[in-house]
Amino acid sequence: MKYHVEFDIDFRRNPYKGIYIAFEGIDGSGKTTLVKRLKDDFEEKGRKAVLTKEPTRKDQIGTLIHEFLQNKIKIPSTAFQYLFVADRVVHMETSVEPFLRDGKIVITDRCFWSSVVYGILDKIEDAKALSNNEMLLTAQSILSMYHQFIVPDITFYIKVSEETAIKRLLKMSKKKEYYETKEKLKKIKEGYDWLVNKFSNEITVIDGEQSIEDVSEQILKHVASIK
Repeated sequence: MKYHVEFDIDFRRNPYKGIYIAFEGIDGSGKTTLVKRLKDDFEEKGRKAVLTKEPTRKDQIGTLIHEFLQNKIKIPSTAFQYLFVADRVVHMETSVEPFLRDGKIVITDRCFWSSVVYGILDKIEDAKALSNNEMLLTAQSILSMYHQFIVPDITFYIKVSEETAIKRLLKMSKKKEYYETKEKLKKIKEGYDWLVNKFSNEITVIDGEQSIEDVSEQILKHVASIK
């Protein structure tokens, strides 16, 4: 028997005096460079900014996640999502919220939005294909695990093609990770496009194909509106 299931979800807003900024995008989009540039800009203006990243490497949970990403171990996709939730609970409660409470600017390379996109990809790979309703149900099931998390004050999605991402990744010295194939990056990008369409009020799209200077300038203009 099939049952009709749907629900509304709102996110927990930042109640603290600090500012919470997140960067999202496929691997190779330039997030790591951009978060550092934004931190430097804040500190040049005398404002304390803290950089952080998800998944973390602070404990055994984060270590387990990175071992999977580096193809060292295999984990069922559903179990992998729960590992991300556990890692983010620890990160939110021990790092993000304390910094925000102290009035600091927290800039994170990825947040819970990534779980929606990568969770959809894993579901597609398990089922071979998903209808729009199935994608929505997958997103809802993932977001239901994060409703208690603070949503960033602004989330930047750095949009680049999978071709651009692959070219950039090939120039890096790090070992290729589980999701860093052209086929997976293409599907992840499609997942982000779907996410942006569904949550357009939460996510600001930035064209990451531009020069790093132009991308940074656009980000600073958006950040100025929340400072």
